[in-house]
Amino acid sequence: MRKPIIAGNWKMNMTPSETVKLIRELKPLVEGTNTEVVVCPMAVSLFAAKEALAGSNIRLGAQNVYFEDAGAYTGEWNCDSLLELGVEYVIIGHSERRQYFNESDETVNKKVHKALQKGLKPIVCVGEQLEQKQKGVTAEVVRMQTKLALEGVRASDIESIVIAYEPVWAIGTGMTATSAEANMTIREIRQAVRERYADAADVVRIQYGGSMNAKNAAELMAMSDIDGGLIGGASLKAEDFSKVVNY
Repeated sequence: MRKPIIAGNWKMNMTPSETVKLIRELKPLVEGTNTEVVVCPMAVSLFAAKEALAGSNIRLGAQNVYFEDAGAYTGEWNCDSLLELGVEYVIIGHSERRQYFNESDETVNKKVHKALQKGLKPIVCVGEQLEQKQKGVTAEVVRMQTKLALEGVRASDIESIVIAYEPVWAIGTGMTATSAEANMTIREIRQAVRERYADAADVVRIQYGGSMNAKNAAELMAMSDIDGGLIGGASLKAEDFSKVVNY
């Protein structure tokens, strides 16, 4: 059995004080859930989040990390800094990072390796553009992105990785794949993992990240291959996010 995992990607929202307020509201609403809960604030809010999360069942995640340990990389931060702040998960290769900050399959792979080396758990994002969906190449795109992201990763590390399928056309648009479509694509991702790692594919948790919310979470989570959600806008209000967690 794969334990469900719901992660809130707060993107460039929530100051440190707003982060503390949201976490305080969220904690009692998800206490005792059987779902693994992760929140991913901005880097500047991670310290405040760490303190606010103390004693709770909510895990801390970051939205990005660099693949070097130190150096002249202005504006970046390394794994060691995240670990000191109590970070357990790190989102890698989100479509917004790929679109706005020139993240490539190569840098995604480097970040995955560095995160695993340091003991962080990557949430690796893959997903197709609208044009690719319309041309019917969704399966090819997500399988390729998955294999390139995991290139060179040891089979013993696969269980530490979460994959998030986020159709780019559904992020922040209110559009979403049907539950059947999402499950079918996630099954393709799992098959791509199986081709490299055999039975290890059965333990990899794969989230859906395309506008999952309180209204559609239960239907999506009932699908055979969907193990959780990477939640954007619906994670910015404690009550809405808790409804997804407690689907």
